Amino acid sequence: MPAPVRAAYRSEMNAARHSGDPASRWHHLERAHILSQPWPWPHTRNHIAMFALAIAQRDRREALGQVVRIIVAAPGSAIGRYPEGNTGRADVRLTQPMPVPEDLAALLSP
Repeated sequence: MPAPVRAAYRSEMNAARHSGDPASRWHHLERAHILSQPWPWPHTRNHIAMFALAIAQRDRREALGQVVRIIVAAPGSAIGRYPEGNTGRADVRLTQPMPVPEDLAALLSP
């Protein structure tokens, strides 16, 4: 993971961890997810954080969706098969590409 992407990923994960507002936590985790997709460990770590938040919120549907994503995140990243821009939430299909926010696209472009 290039240093600028790593810094942005850590910033988003930190913001998610310290936010008191659940909607804000999900927003930061979704942004961190988009940044992490190409790298197996950060991608999996992001889904674990999403799972923990779903459990804390007692959201069974989201928690189950995150279990599936935890299982497929690392292999998908390792072989380069992940839907670019996907926010990683259970209400979005596993294979659905989504637009990448401009600031994140700038970080992810070679």
